[in-house]
Amino acid sequence: MTYIVTDNCIKCKYTDCVEVCPVDCFYEGENMLVIHPDECIDCGVCEPECPAEAIKPDTEPGLEKWLQINTEFAEKWPNITIKKDSPADAEEFDGKDGKYEQYFSPEPGQGD
Repeated sequence: MTYIVTDNCIKCKYTDCVEVCPVDCFYEGENMLVIHPDECIDCGVCEPECPAEAIKPDTEPGLEKWLQINTEFAEKWPNITIKKDSPADAEEFDGKDGKYEQYFSPEPGQGD
C-alpha cells in the first residue's frame, strides 16, 4: 500500500502534508501535489494533515487513475518539503466536482 493525492488537491494545493512527511516523497505541480508511490513508506502521517482530505490509501476502490497520475508526475515535478501558502482561492475550490477535467495542469510547480 501507498498513499496518493487525489483530485481534491487540484486548485487547493495545501502543503501541510509535506511538512510532516519523514521521507520527503511529495512533488509539486502547478496546481496540485503528488506522492511518489515508490518513495512513500505508508506511515500515514500526511493523511490527517490535508485540510482538503485529498490524500488516500491506494487500496481504496476506484483510485487506480490517481495512482497512475501520482506515479507519472512524481517523476516529472520538483520535490517539495517545505510548507508554502495555499492559493488565495483554495477554499473556493475545496470539494468541487470535476476538478481534474476542468483544472488539472501537467506543468511543474516551484519545488523547494
